[in-house]
Amino acid sequence: MTEAPLRVLLLEQIHPDADEILRSAGFEVESIARALDEDELIERAAGVALIGVRSKTHITQRVIDAAPELVSIGAFCIGTNQIDLKAASDRGVTVFNAPFSNTRSVVELAIAEIISMTRRLTEKNSLMHKGVWDKSADGAHEVRGRTLGIVGYGNIGTQLSVLAENLGMRVLFYDTADRLALSNAHRCTSLDELLRQSDVVTLHVDGRPSNNNFFGEAQFAAMRPGSLFLNLSRGFVVDDRALRSHIERGHIAGASIDVFPVEPKGRGDEFVSELRGLPNVILTPHIGGSTEEAQRDIARFVAGKFRDFVLDGATSMSVNLPGLALPQTPGSSRFVLIHHNVPGVMATINGVLAEHKVNVEAQLLGTRGELGYVITDVNTQVTDEMLAELRGLSESVRLRLV
Repeated sequence: MTEAPLRVLLLEQIHPDADEILRSAGFEVESIARALDEDELIERAAGVALIGVRSKTHITQRVIDAAPELVSIGAFCIGTNQIDLKAASDRGVTVFNAPFSNTRSVVELAIAEIISMTRRLTEKNSLMHKGVWDKSADGAHEVRGRTLGIVGYGNIGTQLSVLAENLGMRVLFYDTADRLALSNAHRCTSLDELLRQSDVVTLHVDGRPSNNNFFGEAQFAAMRPGSLFLNLSRGFVVDDRALRSHIERGHIAGASIDVFPVEPKGRGDEFVSELRGLPNVILTPHIGGSTEEAQRDIARFVAGKFRDFVLDGATSMSVNLPGLALPQTPGSSRFVLIHHNVPGVMATINGVLAEHKVNVEAQLLGTRGELGYVITDVNTQVTDEMLAELRGLSESVRLRLV
């Protein structure tokens, strides 16, 4: 009897290259252009082994509990705060993301917005479309010589730092983690130090819960009069009402916002924000990584991780499991086991193999926090009895035959 193909659900207009890669691996793929709410996703996830989302679909514990065949989740973006990582780990579901693929696209948008705000291009453009010729240098500046303050000096922040210096900007950065300053960038010891000195402040922080309302009234008040503000990170890290107040008072001269606390599910839905209707404010619909190049690279990267995990058990660059990849021994059978990270677990696993007269050809173990992950090649076909015994171990979280 032919085994049914593994089912994949891709949401939110993931680039078709992902579909092509997964179908070529023998998987059955369903693609939906929009985000799904929790109840819709629970209904759709029945029988699905792989789910791919972008930023708007939330994969909660309820979703994971309702999808017993789910083995992996892919965030086709940088952030994973839309996925309940603890619930995924507890169920032995591997999570992947694309931490590098859209970096350049986000950085280029930030550069474009800094220049646009500094030259007040949005206002000039609006007046021209109304038939008003306003040829004036009032309020327009070069970016050369101005100070850029980068909050969050990770992949995006560091690349932005380099490009901004190439434009002649002075770069400051602040990060809670130890980061190497690139080129002439200067590390600030506190956020207030950065805010006091920067002509432009741009946020590139991650989506951890502690960053909720990270930037609010006190931080805007600490910024220099006439400075500019960008948020291309997460919507919930900024108090948009406080930002509007400072723009209306003229303290903040302009802002560019690409992410919002609440975002529409799909194209054409109404967008509601405190920031609509303000001059020299650029609002974009979460398109920092939305270039064809970035979306194609993301699709190929995460789909490749899905394929390699299913076919080989590889977890390289997994968000929640140790990153392992083991070349398969010719003629061997392979199983992968996610287990609790406790002393003696490998002895227990290999003891079961020995009882069943099974010899290990190759084995690779890694641990991460409370979980361990082991890839094992054995020299014979594994039996249902042996697999059942391994699954029944108190240390086992999830066993899968590759």
